[in-house]
Order: sequence, then C-alpha cells, then structure tokens
Amino acid sequence: MDCHFCIHFFNKRGLGFGRHEWEGIIMRYESFLKRAQGLGSAKSGVYHWLLQRITAFALIPLGLWFVGFFLLLLSAPYPEAIHFFSSPWTVTLAISFIIVLFYHASLSMQVIWEDYVPHELTRWCLVMGTHLLSFFLAILSILSILKIYLT
Repeated sequence: MDCHFCIHFFNKRGLGFGRHEWEGIIMRYESFLKRAQGLGSAKSGVYHWLLQRITAFALIPLGLWFVGFFLLLLSAPYPEAIHFFSSPWTVTLAISFIIVLFYHASLSMQVIWEDYVPHELTRWCLVMGTHLLSFFLAILSILSILKIYLT
C-alpha cells in the first residue's frame, strides 16, 4: 500500500498523520451529537435573522422617503426646512427611519463581530459597544428631530 494513500486516507477521516485541514482537532471518542450538546440552541439565530430581514424590508420605503426628502431640502432655505419638520407625519417618518436604521445597523454589525472576531471577550465588548453606540446615536437623532418639531 502506498504511504501517500495511507496519509490521505487517514487525514480525510480526521485520524491524523501530520498536517491536514483538520489540524489541531484531537481525536475524541464522542459522537457529533455529544460534542454539539451544550453549545446552545440553533433556534435563537432564526429570530435574529428574521429581525434583520424585517428591518431591511422596512428600510426600503423609509430610505426612499428619506432620500426624496433630503433632495427636496437640499435646495430649500433654512426657514422652509424647519417648516417641513412642523408636520407630525414628517416627524413620525423621520423618527421611524432613525429607529429602524440604527437597529438594522446594530444587528448587522453584531453578525459581523460574531462571525469574524475569534476572541470571546473582545467579541462581547465589540457587540455591546456597537449596541450602545447605536442606541445613543439614535436617541441623539430623535431628540434633535423633536427639538426642531417642538420649536
């Protein structure tokens, strides 16, 4: 039997002969189910995925409204821009856009941090920092819109 064949045969099955794609995995006498137990439920990711899709879908009309509104205000003088924010519908749409935008951005960044940051503490700090930053920026934006509306 060819030695190269033996190495390839055993490496492909994770039994280990030198370097291979599963390097670092120690052979265990447990089933895959036993190894997967205690790693958490796969059900929690579905809720996160669904929220991300709902916010993305909500951002389509809100984003189109925001771009149109921004282009309209781009050439308007300051008093006219303030007058646009005197309507409760405009304020409601602007606040809805801010909330959905920052929530969607926070969810998306959480997925990126969870997928690409290997160290658990660093990942947790980045996720919490992203959530806090998104929350405070959303609050700041909402307060700014309400200040314009109430004056």
